[in-house]
Amino acid sequence: MEKRFVVTQCRFHAVDRTKLIISGWMGVEETDSVGIKVMLDKEPLEYHIEKKINTGIAMMEMEEGRTRPKYIYAVHVTLPEDWKKKRELQLTTKDSADENPAKDFQISVMKLKKKVKELEYRAKCKKYEDQGFMIKGWCVCLAHVDITVKDEKGRTLPVEIRRKKNADIFSYYPECTEEDVYGFEILYRGELPGAVYVSMKDGDRSSRYGVTLKNTPVKKVTQKIKKYSVKSVTYLEKYGIQDVYERVKIKLSKKEFNLYEHWRRIHLPDSRELQQQRMTSFEYAPKFSIVVPLYKTDHVFLQEMIDSVKAQTYSNWELCLSDGSGKPSPLEDELKRYTAEDARIKVVSNETPLQISDNTNKALEIVSGDWIAFMDHDDLLTPDALYECVKMMNEVPSTDMIYTDEDKISMDGSDFFQPHFKSDFNIDMLRGTNYFCHFTTVRRDLFEKAGVLNGEFDGAQDYDFVLRCVEHAECVKHVPKVLYHWRAHKDSTAENPESKLYAFEAGARAVQAHYDRVGIPADVESTKYLGIYRSKYRVTEKPLISIIIPNKDHIDDLDKCIRSIEDKSTYQNVEYIIVENNSTDKATFTYYEKLQKENKKVRVVRWDKEFNYSAINNYGVSFAKGDYYLFLNNDTEIINENCLEELMGYCQRKDVGIVGARLFYEDGTIQHAGVIVGIQGVAGHAFAGQAHESPGYFGRAIIAHDCSAVTAACMLVKKEAFDKVHGFDPKLAVAFNDIDFCLKVREAGYLVVYNPYAELYHYESKSRGKEDSEKKVRRFMGEIETFHEKWFDILDQGDPYYNPNLTLNENNFDLRQ
Repeated sequence: MEKRFVVTQCRFHAVDRTKLIISGWMGVEETDSVGIKVMLDKEPLEYHIEKKINTGIAMMEMEEGRTRPKYIYAVHVTLPEDWKKKRELQLTTKDSADENPAKDFQISVMKLKKKVKELEYRAKCKKYEDQGFMIKGWCVCLAHVDITVKDEKGRTLPVEIRRKKNADIFSYYPECTEEDVYGFEILYRGELPGAVYVSMKDGDRSSRYGVTLKNTPVKKVTQKIKKYSVKSVTYLEKYGIQDVYERVKIKLSKKEFNLYEHWRRIHLPDSRELQQQRMTSFEYAPKFSIVVPLYKTDHVFLQEMIDSVKAQTYSNWELCLSDGSGKPSPLEDELKRYTAEDARIKVVSNETPLQISDNTNKALEIVSGDWIAFMDHDDLLTPDALYECVKMMNEVPSTDMIYTDEDKISMDGSDFFQPHFKSDFNIDMLRGTNYFCHFTTVRRDLFEKAGVLNGEFDGAQDYDFVLRCVEHAECVKHVPKVLYHWRAHKDSTAENPESKLYAFEAGARAVQAHYDRVGIPADVESTKYLGIYRSKYRVTEKPLISIIIPNKDHIDDLDKCIRSIEDKSTYQNVEYIIVENNSTDKATFTYYEKLQKENKKVRVVRWDKEFNYSAINNYGVSFAKGDYYLFLNNDTEIINENCLEELMGYCQRKDVGIVGARLFYEDGTIQHAGVIVGIQGVAGHAFAGQAHESPGYFGRAIIAHDCSAVTAACMLVKKEAFDKVHGFDPKLAVAFNDIDFCLKVREAGYLVVYNPYAELYHYESKSRGKEDSEKKVRRFMGEIETFHEKWFDILDQGDPYYNPNLTLNENNFDLRQ
């Protein structure tokens, strides 16, 4: 009997925002035998449970073969006054026979703070060809609701808004009265826009509903797909990603035009914006202590560095300099002049020359600020660097660590190049390279927990420090703006990495020390790309992996797929579940019989309905015995013998739900290195079509990292995570089902990891025909619309593991123009 609490909804009480309602079901009629606890950072909260039988949901098939009704429960939680200062809310259940409670649901306070400001609503859009649309819906209001409708270009549309009653809401929100509900019909007549966005605002609560409206005639789309089918319609083309992208070189006056310089001028804050920043008064206005170790610093570089700090539009700072040059110091007189000119500049002098860690620690001894920021002696801050950090702190008060984007500046300060537009917090990427780098600032109490810089890691002392900080941090935020200029010269690792090989060796040791501290069994080794590290997770136990392979004919491909695992893989505790999907060739069934006789690990199950990738895989799972499911296309072939160990190594971690692989086309070029949500309007594979050994943008193709999604052509999934989100969504029969599944798993609190060291060939969707019929195109476009409506927020706000400054038109991490 199912005694877990399966959460289906978490929302605030529509009227009383001090109450949270967590809805879900269990397979028990009474909750007395199940110890439910709701805790906020380990502190128990008061609650009461409301129970009813949900007659609107089909009967649930239990493991023992009997059917029982689903009992629906609503856990009404009263939040304390200081709940916004906490970290995480958890709901746990404990069977009387269990020693430890199961953590059935958890949600961060950061997400709750976002939810409390949201307006509860439901909406649905109906198109009328190219003649307009109607949006029907409702929202729960406390006062007056203002509704505005805009198109994808931000233009307000002339719509007619009618007030409508909606009785259905009361089954979802029984606490509401008729006065609390604003039902509406939005009618628009005219040329259909590409997308429409409905903004609803009620006091300090608001919500936004968006939907993509495609006005391209189906026949034109069909013709276009048929045209490209001659060149082999691949998975990515169906997602709208081109395999080859040729950069256009813009030339001006017969000289190559610097695209980044042009981009930078457009995006820099102008003098009026900077003045507005200086006049801004923040509710939280902390003091920054900017720590800089000096060592016989070039006088020009020192002057420019200090000037960049003094030019900050946010003025509550101190500059803490440690002169580690030793006596006599060439900087002594100059530093005395700086301290006399500005009392915010503090200097500590040292009798003997100091190494980088000791020198920085001396500067740390004189800090008095609320936040500590780190800067190199020859680098520059942009004028808005501190302002943007304080802005983030006020937007997300729980923030205790911030890093920003950065670029490089030439010796003479005339050229800016190699901008690094980074991912939001990405723990696995950080374990592969110090992508935080500059500009990083930490809250004072976090610094005190992490400790000072460790001289054992000189050369990578900042990497070691950052890893220690994230071990204690509650909220790490990323400001996606270039706020730091890293000086590049011949003695700097910025431009000549071979000059400091010891630094990269120290980096590997820093990551290993991190793993040892947090108790993760992994071994770290350097790669041929300096500053990029590979983590090999130790797989001491080898649990059963259920390999689920949908198949329709193409038995040569299927046989190659299975043989590659049987003959190459060193991980043999597997079972194969072949989901037969309407094959027509008699030879296929002969092969099935032979395969099952020869290999007792193989089981063939039959799917008799029409093709639906989601439903087929869910069906295959119903026969699985393993605690891990490997969803695998029949046209794949593993390359490395430890491929399954590489997948399992990451997936065995408690915080990971899905692990994906690096896939290659038959010609050896990259087919998949993670998925970016938002590429060409939906989602696409990163680095598709690039060379086999291409490291990708700042090494991302060869660094294990967290991402929003990976392809189900090869996807290892933890059973616990699969069950928690109820598998793949059958509404997405062909396209985007794997992306949708990954997003659901991430929403449930798990990480999705891309591991480049699990390598396979993918010979590309041979089991199905091309998307070149009008019926298939209509279905495909419908699935695009379903995906857009379901995941509007991430499409609107951007993939957190990508960067808003990078293009969504291509998959090559180029600048967004």
